[in-house]
Amino acid sequence: MVAAAAAAVTLSAPALAANPYERGPDPTQASLEASRGPFPVSEERVSSPVSGFGGGTIYYPQENNTYGAVAISPGYTATQSSVAWLGERIASHGFVVITIDTNTTLDQPDSRADQLEAALDHMVDGASSTVRSRIDRNRLAVMGHSMGGGGTLRLASRRPDLKAAIPLTPWHLNKSWSNVQVPTLIIGAENDTVAPVALHAEPSYTSIPTSTRKAYLELNGASHFAPSVANATIGMYGVAWLKRFVDEDTRYTRFLCPGPRTGLFSDVEEYRSTCPF
Repeated sequence: MVAAAAAAVTLSAPALAANPYERGPDPTQASLEASRGPFPVSEERVSSPVSGFGGGTIYYPQENNTYGAVAISPGYTATQSSVAWLGERIASHGFVVITIDTNTTLDQPDSRADQLEAALDHMVDGASSTVRSRIDRNRLAVMGHSMGGGGTLRLASRRPDLKAAIPLTPWHLNKSWSNVQVPTLIIGAENDTVAPVALHAEPSYTSIPTSTRKAYLELNGASHFAPSVANATIGMYGVAWLKRFVDEDTRYTRFLCPGPRTGLFSDVEEYRSTCPF
């Protein structure tokens, strides 16, 4: 009788709750390499002047739900149009994303860090933000190209509460990021002559402590400007990183650990990480 009662208790025990942040169908390599994810996306313009940055565009899933949010900065002399493809692509996988224009196209990395933070603040708390109700303010991330990538590293060093950071072919005079605790994916480009990986992406990655969840992906044969046009590899691993660390969605771990095939016949020259995550 005791055994039977114990069995009954076991059978009636509730199942473990599913991850409340899990969004969308099970991922595949094809779905991550595609130009669009499973969520239809709307967009709206954030006009300048706006507090702290130069305006931008917000992309968000049309499905009424709560999502993590990502701010993306362009690089030196560039505008948000150079990273617009990332805004729509990432949003279509279940994020609210803002691609920003900076106050001037010549703004340096630390200024871009301030502006990325201002853009997140605008979406979460801004009086004119129409996406506040769609954002989980505890699940924020940043991303940026070139000097925007340097700004991403700087903000990650200042904001340990961020859930993810993705510097793309980053440029910053500082090469020591030993205080970064934010899960960080650095994407470099093998043939980058503006921010050569040996002088920027690689030492930045190495300086982040091994206690931090981090990865370094180097694009095979690519230039500094690879993130300025739609790129399946950047899209795939960028989305996977955000899903894993902003949404805590472990379905994406298999794309990051052990990571992509590398070498002559791959789009990836090199991959290293602190797997397992």
